[in-house]
This record gives sequence, structure tokens and C-alpha cells, in this order.
Amino acid sequence: MKTVNFYTLGCKVNMYETEAMKKLFIGAGYTVTGKDDADVFVINTCTVTAMSDRKSRQMIRRAKHKNPNSIVVVAGCFSQVSQKQAEEMPEADIIVGTYGRKDIVKYVENYKGKKMNCVYDEIPAVFEEMPSESQSRTRAVIKIQDGCRNFCSYCIIPYARGPLRSRGIDEIIKEVTMLTKKGYKEFVFVGINLACYNYDGLKLGDVIEKVCEIDGVKRVRLGSLEPNVFTEKFLKTVKNQPKLCKHFHISLQSGCNETLKRMNRHYTSEHYLSYLEKIREVCPDVNFTTDVMVGFAGETEEEFNESIQTVKKAGFGSIHVFPYSVRKGTAAEKMDNHVDNETKTKRAEIMTKTGEQLTRCKLEGFIGQTVEVLFETEKDGIFEGFTDSYIKVRAKGENLFGEIVSVTVTGAEKDFLTGEI
Repeated sequence: MKTVNFYTLGCKVNMYETEAMKKLFIGAGYTVTGKDDADVFVINTCTVTAMSDRKSRQMIRRAKHKNPNSIVVVAGCFSQVSQKQAEEMPEADIIVGTYGRKDIVKYVENYKGKKMNCVYDEIPAVFEEMPSESQSRTRAVIKIQDGCRNFCSYCIIPYARGPLRSRGIDEIIKEVTMLTKKGYKEFVFVGINLACYNYDGLKLGDVIEKVCEIDGVKRVRLGSLEPNVFTEKFLKTVKNQPKLCKHFHISLQSGCNETLKRMNRHYTSEHYLSYLEKIREVCPDVNFTTDVMVGFAGETEEEFNESIQTVKKAGFGSIHVFPYSVRKGTAAEKMDNHVDNETKTKRAEIMTKTGEQLTRCKLEGFIGQTVEVLFETEKDGIFEGFTDSYIKVRAKGENLFGEIVSVTVTGAEKDFLTGEI
């Protein structure tokens, strides 16, 4: 029996797509393995930063080194944006972009020892249906949207992922229903620009409402969002749908208006904070998390300090901080006044420390409260899981795996709570 090994880089969307490709290979009689002697290696690449490109190339070379006789398939964002680079790599046998991966097994079966480039130069404006069954054991990730047209000045992803397209509601319901029968209770909707979900006039809030009607669904969680999703209609869904998790990861990138303008982000810090206040009005217990970039082209010390103040006003539960790195092919590459690496590192440290202080404050506010936790892992009798607001909780117990249990919070550590069943 032929074997296939997968390496995945990047976001939750990539992880979902890898699981979908695994399903295709299994259906064709392959065995998925983690061994170095696999007949086929599939590298599902990322291109969001220059570092992502470098890691993708390293994985491609490593796979062929492990088994020179293997077929190495390079798929995903790196190969979509950098076809020529992928073609020039002797280790890459088959090159697939971000569309056409449903045919990946056919490409492998038809491989005759000559490099194959199967990348679509123009990505169709049609959602590629690739359902995934192999998930983590308690929380199922569901991809419902692809593509982006924001064209933020630092980002290459619109070129990698193509036009906006959304998954049909019937297919979403079918996949969720199938997974509830396997015991899944929580479902995470993900997309490249999830806020732009639009299928036959149905928006993201409509999907949430319909999925929450399915028997067995206990929680619906959303992946990363843009602020523009929070319309009056969507806020009603937040208020009225108890199964929707009280956690929103809303990308900020910068808390300074001048920086946001150069980034081509279509909001101001004031607008962003007003969205948070509107959500808090209908959902007081909400937990906000975000991404913040430091050291973007032209960011002055004053602009950085403005960003710090916005982050503090927002009261985030946690922040993913990363220094800006130049991405070839983006508008920001040609901008003036790029910030030196030493300054970027310093600012990242300051922003990270600010985030840690906010996290500590958020966690300490839970002490004495009772929270509902979906337990996912266990080690030495200590179970770990998450509240619906995506706060990590640890507690002693028995037979808690996959169960949603009430926990009284007794303490707060650096990034998790401790409690008693």
C-alpha cells in the first residue's frame, strides 16, 4: 500500500485543507504516515511573510532529502505566488496552487518523472469543495470562505488566494451534521476573510443561526475577523445566539490612524474601539483578542506610542505581536522610511509586555467565577480545555475528555486559569 506524508505551514485554513487532502488520499487507498520513507510528500505551504517562504522551501528540500525516490508535491500559497521559484527547485515534482487541490491524487497518479506545474494562473471565483473529516478530537474546524480583496499594503495574500468566494450553506450544514454524529460539540468557522462570507445573499450571521439549529451543536466559534463584520444585524446574532462563543479575534494591526492609512486598512482606531464597545453592550462577558504589527514602514515613536494606548483602551484578552517584515511584491515594499530591525525588536518587546499585562488583568477577573469548559487534553490527571470565551482552564478530574463541565476558578497563571470541578 502506498504511503503519503504531509507537512503543513501557516494558518487554520491551511490545516483544514491539509486534512481535506488527507481524506482524498485515504479514499484512493493511500496510508497517511509520518515516516521518512513515504512514497509521497505533500508540503502545504505558506507565503504570508518572507520567513514563511523560507520555511516552505526548507520543508520541500527536507522531504526529498528524506526519500530521494519520493514524489514531492508543493501545494498552497507559496507555489501560487512564486510559481517560478517552485519550478526552479529540483526537489519539487508536482506544483499545485491554492485551487485545484481536489485533483491532487490524480496529479500524483499521472506523474511520470517529469516536473508538473498544475497551478491555475487565474483562480476561479468558485469555492472549491473539499470536505474534511479528520479533525482534532473535540473541536472541528470548518472552512467556509476563501479569497481576499482588501489589498492591505503589506500583504501578499490577495494574490495567493484570489477572489472572494463562499461555501454553500447546504454543504456547511452537511459537514457539521456529519461531525456532530462523531461526537464533536464545538465548530470553528474559518476563512481567508471570514467577515466577507456571502452566499446567495446569506451572510456570516445567517450561517451561525442555521448551524446552531443542528442537534448536537453546543458551540460555534469564529476565526479571525475584520472589524467590518459587526453590522447591526450581526450584533443581533451576537446578542441572541447563546451557542455563539463570546470570543472574537478582530485584527487591529495598528492603533495609530496614520499607520493604518499607510497599511491601507479601512478604519481608524476610533472606529475600531467603537466596534468593541457596541459588542460589549450586547455581550458584556466577551473576550477580544487581536494581531498587532510593530515597526511598519514609516512608523515613528509617536505612532508606536499611539498604538500602545489604543491597545490598552481596547482591553484585549491577548495579543499576537509580530514585527513587520518586507514582503516582496506588496505596495509597502516600495515605501520610504523602513524601521531598522533593532527598533522593531524593541517595540515588539514593549507591545508583548503590554499584552501580557492585559492578559493577566483579564484572567484575574475570573477568580471566584464559575465557567463552562470544554476539556480537550489530559496529562497526569490534569485536564485542560477552553471556555466559550477562549480562556484556557486546567482542573483535576476524571473522564472529562470531550465534556463541557462547570469549573469554579481558583487561580490565574500566566496564560491560563486553574479551577475545581
